[in-house]
Amino acid sequence: MTAQPSPNLRHPLSDLLDERRLPHSWCPGCGIGIALGAILRAVKRRIDEGYLTKDKVVLITGIGCSARAALYVSFDSAHTIHGRAIPFATGVKLAKPWLSVMVFGGDGDIAGIGGNHLLHAARRNMDLLVFMISNLVYAMTGGQVAPTTPRGLYTTTTPHGNPERPVNVIKLVASQNPNYVARASATHPPLIETYTYKALGMEGFRFIEIISMCPEVFGRHIGYNDPVALYKAIKSKTKVKANPSLDEADYDWNHGWVLGEFVVNENPGYLRMIGRGVGP
Repeated sequence: MTAQPSPNLRHPLSDLLDERRLPHSWCPGCGIGIALGAILRAVKRRIDEGYLTKDKVVLITGIGCSARAALYVSFDSAHTIHGRAIPFATGVKLAKPWLSVMVFGGDGDIAGIGGNHLLHAARRNMDLLVFMISNLVYAMTGGQVAPTTPRGLYTTTTPHGNPERPVNVIKLVASQNPNYVARASATHPPLIETYTYKALGMEGFRFIEIISMCPEVFGRHIGYNDPVALYKAIKSKTKVKANPSLDEADYDWNHGWVLGEFVVNENPGYLRMIGRGVGP
């Protein structure tokens, strides 16, 4: 007779997940679920400490594979149009300053379609926490070249290799001197949790890039035939540093990338500057 699981056994994040929608729709080996899990663990720590309450947490997404995260959380969320998650989140924060507002999107959504909004939210030091899941292509729509695609890599729209320099989003955001800029990776989920936990305790604009695995329309296209091989390849290209310089934020596929906290400031956030008070 097969033992049945106890009804008292629950996932540690059950209170933050809409389990009616599970299992999720992400491909096997995708890094988005790893990233979301790490972020929710940080949120749960802040809730358990009494710094946050679930009814004051909001997640805003745009369009793309990463944007589906809005469907799986059990707190307030909004699945908005492509590239417009940041202005939507800005409206939420201005209307209800006591909310802790997070944006979760892919590199195409955040740095491509929504790149202008990213730049100006950072310039204003808007009180938002933005996560950019970087899988280096437009994944949901077929693997087209993205702003973050390393030079020389095959994509469906650059079959002879990407001839363009990628946008270094860490440097781009840091140029506007917001309060927090960091890079993590789905190969290092404890770093995602650590950076998220820290950023949730800050005001102003906070940005965390998360290098992630897309085994289907990225990995397979460049010769990695299973998710584990792509995971190992990305992990081998990843270096973790304490207090890296912005010059160390540059990356390419051959030399890899550095993870770390590139900017940490304690400047007043936008709401404080306009006299609207400040929330977490």
